[in-house]
Amino acid sequence: MPVTIGRRKLIAMLGGAAGWPLTARAQQPALPMIGWLAGGTSEGYAPFAAEFRQGLKETGYVEGQNVGIEYRWAEGQNEKLPSLAADLVRRRVTVIAAAGTPSAFAAKTATATIPVVFSTAVDPVEAGLVASLNRPGGNVTGVTNFVGTLAAKQFELLREVVPDASVLGLLVNPTDQLTKYITRDVEAAAGALGKRIHILNASTEGEIDRAFSALTELRAGAVIIGASALFIGQRNQIVALAAGYTIPVMSPWREFTAAGGLISYGTSLSASYRQVGIYTGRILKGEKPADLPVVQPTKFEFVINLKTAKALGLTVPLVVQMTADEVIE
Repeated sequence: MPVTIGRRKLIAMLGGAAGWPLTARAQQPALPMIGWLAGGTSEGYAPFAAEFRQGLKETGYVEGQNVGIEYRWAEGQNEKLPSLAADLVRRRVTVIAAAGTPSAFAAKTATATIPVVFSTAVDPVEAGLVASLNRPGGNVTGVTNFVGTLAAKQFELLREVVPDASVLGLLVNPTDQLTKYITRDVEAAAGALGKRIHILNASTEGEIDRAFSALTELRAGAVIIGASALFIGQRNQIVALAAGYTIPVMSPWREFTAAGGLISYGTSLSASYRQVGIYTGRILKGEKPADLPVVQPTKFEFVINLKTAKALGLTVPLVVQMTADEVIE
């Protein structure tokens, strides 16, 4: 026997059915949100942000699927980092990934409860970011890619590739907290080898231009690039200036040498940011930063760009080439 349903009852039933998916969606938990804090630019740091997402993926997290990322870029202006960090805290992100030393300090200052995972170029214990490398304590841990012997080794390699350079320049960003450590170590290494070192400060693109102009007046035989998010982001500018002024460049990062710098010696930034992603994923799974040891470098890369050496009129000894991890031709 057919069942007759009144018009009003049918509309009510359909209306209730239409509401079911909305209710189900409303009950789904919100995605955990990561705050990405970087002193550089989105363009300059794009390869490292990609490595960070790769590390996340290795722990089971994919942006837009089961985790969200709020990106904050200081565009080379470190003075913006405290307010950007505070904004991420107000948004109650689950974890803050701090790209670079100034970002790490800004995040640590902004919160004592939200976990912070950093990539830094300083000794994080000496700088006060963590209590110890093995047991960081508190809400902060991450990756360090700098050791005290880095400057001495850079000088040794620079001397072998550019033996006639008696006057050297050191380009640093005075707004970076790590600058005092870089300056200290480089001056000590220069003094041990009887080299004259001139400190050149640059915290903007324009100041980078002026610094290279000053290098020619100083008759510098080479320039060492200090670690800074600004310089990473402006590596193409720096390499172009070095080529224009025919000044050999030593940097801590392969990315500079790949872009046309002469030589580099340091750890892999790509590996560092992938590790930041892995640690961030582990924290999302429930681990505590206080229990995650700070990851220290186990390998340092020596990279030579022979094409740049030829353009500078330099002959890199074969024995030096043989010790390189990579030779770009």
